[in-house]
Amino acid sequence: MKNILIIGSTGQIGSELAMKLRSIYGGSNVVAGYIPGAEPKGELAESGPMEVVDITNAQQIADVVKKYNVDTIYNLAALLSAVAENKPLLAWHIGIDGLLNVLEVARENKCAVFTPSSIGSFGPNAPKDGTPQDTIQQPRTMYGVTKVSGELLSNYYALKFGVDTRSVRFPGLISYVTPPGGGTTDYAVDIYYSAVKGEKFICPIKAGTFMDMMYMPDALRAAIEIMEADPTKLRHRNSFNIASMSFDPEVIYASIKKYIPTFEMEYQVDALRQGIADSWPNKLDDTCARMEWGWNPEYDLDSMTRDMLDKLSKRLK
Repeated sequence: MKNILIIGSTGQIGSELAMKLRSIYGGSNVVAGYIPGAEPKGELAESGPMEVVDITNAQQIADVVKKYNVDTIYNLAALLSAVAENKPLLAWHIGIDGLLNVLEVARENKCAVFTPSSIGSFGPNAPKDGTPQDTIQQPRTMYGVTKVSGELLSNYYALKFGVDTRSVRFPGLISYVTPPGGGTTDYAVDIYYSAVKGEKFICPIKAGTFMDMMYMPDALRAAIEIMEADPTKLRHRNSFNIASMSFDPEVIYASIKKYIPTFEMEYQVDALRQGIADSWPNKLDDTCARMEWGWNPEYDLDSMTRDMLDKLSKRLK
């Protein structure tokens, strides 16, 4: 990677990934693509170039790719799971029509493409524990449908046209930088905010609901390492299971209470989010990612909790 375009640079992953990539490749070599109304601010706006890039506008993508001689596109534009259920047509338009625009521009300009998939790409018929890299994928949400379709479309462009497409299936992502944005796993971010603010946490997911989660620093490493990996060693491309930790609300609550003993939580289950969570795996098997490109997470639940509480305490003062 020499010149990089991030589409969706102000979103949950993009805002942090852009800064990480700029720290590695240089600020001037990473273009922060955004849509009007979601302009980069602060350090993201000041540390490198930014351009309006609407994923539904193929010409706009192509113009920016040519202007900056882009060789790698990080396609992060998407609606998160719960939001996508309320806006399914828009979720498809962004997730698939938009991806097709990116892949066509990549084909014409010889760019590599990263498009994240998700644990949401599996459905209730997939094995719940130790979900294999290659298994049945029959999601029942529009979010999941777009992720499976995106994996297949990316594979098609790799096989048919030689486009260097790569991807990982992200679990729920936890960050102290970017506020939650409508994902099923966002409760695992909200709970830390409540704890630091001294508020009782109202949990929308019922006890016993296990889901894969990952701390954002590990997720950023995964997104970069997969694109830097030796292509001759990649038997899979779109998309790799990656895992770090799996817990239910009671487990994360107990983790926080070790450091904030007065913290309280009660349940008010949200039917939409609970239904989505019930259709997802409890824990993914990420053996292929470990073998093919050396994936290895650095954070477990306790180390993440300590860092989240420390960083949020400083931010929310």
